Amino acid sequence: MEICHVVARRSTCLRRHVGAVLVSERRILATGYNGAPQGMAHCAELGGCYREQLGVPSGERQELCRALHAEQNAIIQAAVHGVKLQDVIAYCTTLPCVTCAKMLINANVRRIVYEIDYPDELSRQMLAEAGVVLARWPGPAAEESR
Repeated sequence: MEICHVVARRSTCLRRHVGAVLVSERRILATGYNGAPQGMAHCAELGGCYREQLGVPSGERQELCRALHAEQNAIIQAAVHGVKLQDVIAYCTTLPCVTCAKMLINANVRRIVYEIDYPDELSRQMLAEAGVVLARWPGPAAEESR
């Protein structure tokens, strides 16, 4: 989880810094953080967060965000570099949203260790239906989010 926090520091998101690490057999396969697609301007360079300017609450209208989520970027990095994902554990600083949950299910993630909760009940339902095990990391950030 400490590596997730290091990865999250690379985030270019103005609202939330999230990190994800995909692991198999105790080996790191890929990492990701939330931020704009490569070569594109970040919100800070464009005068601020568009969702913030519109007053969009956390967890809603994600299509308005310029950034990819950390989990999405980790999966993309594995694909770009030809890394096979099979029976993977995902370590995430935040519980994945439903979009990321669907992607992680299809990427053969079998367990997700997360630290901070995220208000997305459909994510939890789909992960449970797919048999993905959720484990809450008992770190200081988890305590602060309660």
